[in-house]
Amino acid sequence: MRTESSILFGLRVCGAVVFGLVGWSLGDLVSPYLPPPLNDYVIAHLGMMGALALPGALLFPVLFGHPLMELYHRIVTLSASQIIAGFIGLSAGLLLAALLAFPLARLPEPFGPVLPFLVAVGFGTLGLGVMSLRYREVFQILNIKLPDHEAPYLAREPMLLDTSVIIDGRIADVTNTGFLRGELIVPRFVLNELQFVADSPDAIRRARGRRGLEVLKQLQKESPWPVRIVDDDPPDAQRVDEKLILLAKRWNCPIITNDYNLNKVASLQGVTVLNINELANAVKTAVLPGESLHVHVIQPGREAGQGVAYLDDGTMVVVEDGLMYMDRSIDVCVTKVLQTAAGRMIFARPNVSQREPA
Repeated sequence: MRTESSILFGLRVCGAVVFGLVGWSLGDLVSPYLPPPLNDYVIAHLGMMGALALPGALLFPVLFGHPLMELYHRIVTLSASQIIAGFIGLSAGLLLAALLAFPLARLPEPFGPVLPFLVAVGFGTLGLGVMSLRYREVFQILNIKLPDHEAPYLAREPMLLDTSVIIDGRIADVTNTGFLRGELIVPRFVLNELQFVADSPDAIRRARGRRGLEVLKQLQKESPWPVRIVDDDPPDAQRVDEKLILLAKRWNCPIITNDYNLNKVASLQGVTVLNINELANAVKTAVLPGESLHVHVIQPGREAGQGVAYLDDGTMVVVEDGLMYMDRSIDVCVTKVLQTAAGRMIFARPNVSQREPA
């Protein structure tokens, strides 16, 4: 059973029990006014308990479902160190409140009965907040070593992985470089989609799906940040993209993807998107018209007489009059640089000194 369904089921049970107990207590009040045989002790109490248990089972998920879901989603994104630190802070706050409770309770009414409770709430909240914000510094003072992925100089924010970026494979190399700093989250429905692609009857799709599973396994072994698979599956959405956007908005975290459509839709809804293709384009070699490059012509171009070469980062270089230099390394002069949706394209001509092939 999924976590959200379990929480809703627990709320229904609690609502039925609480309202059922209230109904049982009300049985003493209504039984004298009921006609026989409904005024029987057992029948009256069971009837009132059943009459209130059903509304309680329906009302509790409506009243407490959303707050508990938000609390759960915040807790699952916390590390063990943060949870322990919060517990320590809460305990310290309540201990201070207990020391103040006795003298405060001796104050005259209405302060005596109320102040100890308010002080307990205030100090407990203060201790929890302080430790949640400063637990790294406190652990350093106490000489408690944090795990490597929770070093004080690194941020630990969750990032959702899309199916496309896992299949692409470059996310493993990017993660190992250390540019991404945060926990990598793979929802169960993304993993299911990967498995579905890996089981496809089409050979190409099957190979892509299996590659994605291998990349995910590599991430779990080699990534300096934890890779976690979560079972959260928003019931309000059907498509994987919609579910990813809902989770990203709920957790306030970015989505890592290569999908152009998901990138646009998520951006329109205020979700931060980290696109590996945009990252690759951003780190490609920057060249300007007039600069010289040394390239190796490997294939003919689309237009007559053109040759095509590639830079080390994969940028295509179209060499005018470069067909005569096929399978040769030459120096070229950049004439134009175009940035397209597919990437950067460079146009160049052979240098004057080598216009005539040797």
